[in-house]
Amino acid sequence: MSNISLVFDKFKTSGRKALIPYIMAGDPTLAATKKYISALEQAGADIIELGVPFSDPLADGPTIQRAAERAIKQKVTLRKVLKLVSEVRKSTDIPIILMTYYNPVFKFGVSSFVKAAVKAGVDGLIVPDLIPDEADDYIKEARRHKLDTIFLLAPTSTPDRIKKISGASTGFIYYVSITGITGSKLSAGPKMRRTLSSIKRVTNKPVAVGFGISTPEEASSMSGLADGVIVGSAIVKLISQGKDISHFVRALRKAI
Repeated sequence: MSNISLVFDKFKTSGRKALIPYIMAGDPTLAATKKYISALEQAGADIIELGVPFSDPLADGPTIQRAAERAIKQKVTLRKVLKLVSEVRKSTDIPIILMTYYNPVFKFGVSSFVKAAVKAGVDGLIVPDLIPDEADDYIKEARRHKLDTIFLLAPTSTPDRIKKISGASTGFIYYVSITGITGSKLSAGPKMRRTLSSIKRVTNKPVAVGFGISTPEEASSMSGLADGVIVGSAIVKLISQGKDISHFVRALRKAI
């Protein structure tokens, strides 16, 4: 069982839900990111999602796009993010997921990237612009090296798509709560509940909800529907303003 799966398995009996905060690696610096990872863990994070800066982040809203731009100005690359994770591993074993687009992975080489990620201490990967239909080599390499592959489902996902994504995902399934970009307004309507119910009928894998969750109240609402809650833009915004993130993350932890 992977480290990510262990988190969710541990919570099955307690009723606790996984808190998964997202931050952009290298925003404002890699040194600062190391401190933020520690702060997130101390504030109650169970898993950390670490963004890899990319010049064309199609799934991300303005807040995370600007964070990526700031990191790119600091010359942060995928290799430097992997080095950061390896350094962080000297002081923590909290599960870390990398969220990256496929272009940097392709340039790195799929096999080489997966091996480097595992060696650095990465536990899982999210590649939002890579669909399972086109990810055979990626999935095979990840399975071979016991690296979780987390794919995305959305309110518009068909029953066939739900089966496909559920089969390809390990660790957990990422449910995109809105048909938009990160940071968009959340609406926990009947359609979301129906889709989440449909997912649960197909698989017993954990489901974490992300996109659009920006307050403890929204996190609380989502935790009633899913096994984990992912919060990104709201935290990245605080970082951009130079504000302390610990108080907000503790509030999220308490809410779920």
